[in-house]
Amino acid sequence: MKRLLIPSLLAVMAAPASAQMAAPSEPPATYHGRQRQLDVAVPKRDVDVKIDGNLTEADWAQAALLTGFSQYTPVDRLAAEDSTEVLVMYDDHAIYFGIRAYEPHGTPQARLSDRDKIGGDDHVVLILDTFNDRRRAMVFGSNALGVQNDGTLNDGSGIDVSPDFLFESKGHVTSYGYEIELRIPFKSLRYQDTNVQQWGFNVLRQVQHSGQEQTWTPVERGAPSFLGQSGRFVDMTELKRGLVLDVNPVMTARSLGARPTPEAGWQYQNEDPEFGGNARWGITPNLTLNATYNPDFSQVESDVSQIVTDPRQALSFPEKRPFFLEGNEYFQVPNNLIYTRRIGAPEASAKLNGKIGGLNVGFLSAMDDNGTSDDNPFYNLARLRRDIGAQSNVGLVYTDRMQGDNYNRVAGADTRIVFGDNRYIFSGQVASSFTRIGTNPELHGKPLFDLSLNRTGREFGWSARVDGQHPEFITQSGFTRRTGIAHANIQPRWTWFPKESFIRTISFGPIVDGTWEWDRFMKGTLPNDIKLNSSTNAVFTNGWRATFYHWTESFKYPDYLYTNFYIAQQNPTTGVTDTVPYTGTDRLTNIGAMTSVNTPQWRKFSGSLELIGGQDDNFDEWSSAWILFSTIGLNWQPTEKVRVNGRYVEQRVHRKSDGSLVSVTMVPRLKTEYQISRPMFFRFVGQYSSHKKDALRDDSRTEAPILIRNRNGTFSPSQAQQGGSFRADWLFSYQPNPGTVLFVGYGSSLAGESYFEPSALERLNDGFFVKLSYLWRAR
Repeated sequence: MKRLLIPSLLAVMAAPASAQMAAPSEPPATYHGRQRQLDVAVPKRDVDVKIDGNLTEADWAQAALLTGFSQYTPVDRLAAEDSTEVLVMYDDHAIYFGIRAYEPHGTPQARLSDRDKIGGDDHVVLILDTFNDRRRAMVFGSNALGVQNDGTLNDGSGIDVSPDFLFESKGHVTSYGYEIELRIPFKSLRYQDTNVQQWGFNVLRQVQHSGQEQTWTPVERGAPSFLGQSGRFVDMTELKRGLVLDVNPVMTARSLGARPTPEAGWQYQNEDPEFGGNARWGITPNLTLNATYNPDFSQVESDVSQIVTDPRQALSFPEKRPFFLEGNEYFQVPNNLIYTRRIGAPEASAKLNGKIGGLNVGFLSAMDDNGTSDDNPFYNLARLRRDIGAQSNVGLVYTDRMQGDNYNRVAGADTRIVFGDNRYIFSGQVASSFTRIGTNPELHGKPLFDLSLNRTGREFGWSARVDGQHPEFITQSGFTRRTGIAHANIQPRWTWFPKESFIRTISFGPIVDGTWEWDRFMKGTLPNDIKLNSSTNAVFTNGWRATFYHWTESFKYPDYLYTNFYIAQQNPTTGVTDTVPYTGTDRLTNIGAMTSVNTPQWRKFSGSLELIGGQDDNFDEWSSAWILFSTIGLNWQPTEKVRVNGRYVEQRVHRKSDGSLVSVTMVPRLKTEYQISRPMFFRFVGQYSSHKKDALRDDSRTEAPILIRNRNGTFSPSQAQQGGSFRADWLFSYQPNPGTVLFVGYGSSLAGESYFEPSALERLNDGFFVKLSYLWRAR
């Protein structure tokens, strides 16, 4: 999900231009003499405009003109250093935007790229709150070459660029900056089912030479709501969507390769082509029904590898599959109680989502592949949220996973209440699970709770939170990072805006944090984990960013992680050596720091560096260790069409007692893309993972070798381990619009038993695939 930072001191103008809008060489000074207003009466016209990126047609002279932008980041309440004009008009079937972005500092950064990959370019994002509820919006963006960026914005959680919508955009670089034209058909939008429309609206402009974000309406940085400070389009009438029906047939063919036996040669199995499809029906302007049969997700890029730093916590991966992304904002619920990646390979699915009055509705039903079972898993996920007042809401969630006689059901309620002159936000959630698995006793009424209070402010604020999950709380349709714990923290925040300094903003926040096992929390005893940490963030001139994080912690021994660990120990009385359960040191004390630096987005290059070091837990042996974790990211764009993204992650753990190596993991990743044209690109992704772990010992107490209990009850000494794997994916993509695609791809997996020795890898499997789909939209 891409984060949207909240804008600030701005001004707005809306007035029809009085002459043909040929681009001037610089912004007219007369703009500042016009009346500023937040409500804009957008003119309706019989528009005759060709979307070619040139604002020369006569219709643009009659469009509403919006200007007077201000800076939001890094410092709000300042006038924008770059002038921007936004022209707006509409007809029966679409809304039109024309943008002139003035750039007196040089040629803007603009490259051909795949959809939603314009973050490193100068670009503009339009934010349309079509229900005017100040809670949720659709976003449509473009860089100077017309490359599209779109998604949804949920207030408080930022922009999600995963959903794709059908709209037109073209742009070009000019002598004064760049121009963009956009046409957004009403078929691609959801809005109120009324004759007269009032829409919330704002514009976000990203200026790469300075690292600034600039916005249209006056927005305070420390306010709890970004959308709550938008302007409005008023009195839009007679919008005509017509029949909203999208049909998207899909065909996929695959050929999978493997070696059946070590002696056999490489063999390929050609599978019969598979056919499926998606359909979307706009029942009303604000309610949509989606269905899919045998959906194919073969074009989805492989997940970025994550390294486990705390084995007590599970890892989650973002949803990337198109069917689940459409309308996913209606299924968002605190604590990820709806996590659609649990539906691994759906055979068929349908969902209904939209807004009825002040009620947001989301319902999804899916039949998953049965895998090795005789019974198919069935999922039913329901989410309701009711708007209350200007910014508050209350919601309900229900999830149900059934497979044969087994089931898991979760029901919950949540709320977000804004009060105290919009400075305070209370968020609360309670839920309970009901589960039956095999012959195990039914687990009913196992609770989850999450309560927080946040005081917002530009220069000072604070937050406090307490949450917990019963050890037997289960959600097979959601994701929980760690169950059986309770957690509480409090964090004040201060922000400064130094004047006439190379530091533009600096913020500081100490954190007091405690984590309990559930039973200890209910008894009111000392937390298992106690943390006294602090975080400092700074934004510098021209877009440099830095973070410094310090931790001082005390962790209690988590015995459940070591139930199969034993050591051989001599009885001091009898002299007999026996195998006894491993018991670690009661508490470990940690102290260390993390620092990160992000460069500006230069014309051809950007980078980031994160270093984490200090004394921390050696979870493999439960002893103190010296750690050094590093992450390096590099983005190189040597030409308008070539993008190279490199990422290197390394994690080292050394025993504090003697400095010997416990474990090391290294994961380099390279992604290279060549954009042949706007709809066509070629991509390579290669990821190598290598690890090495020493034989384990009781480092914090006896130095005895650790023994692992096998399933048959015998014991084996812990063995040193090492190995590596490599995954390569090649993809040719032609995608003139979301839904109409041609994908041709190849993927291969290799593995070996040596540490960081790529030449020792052997191919395990590979495969070719072809996907064809076509989006048909009713006129």
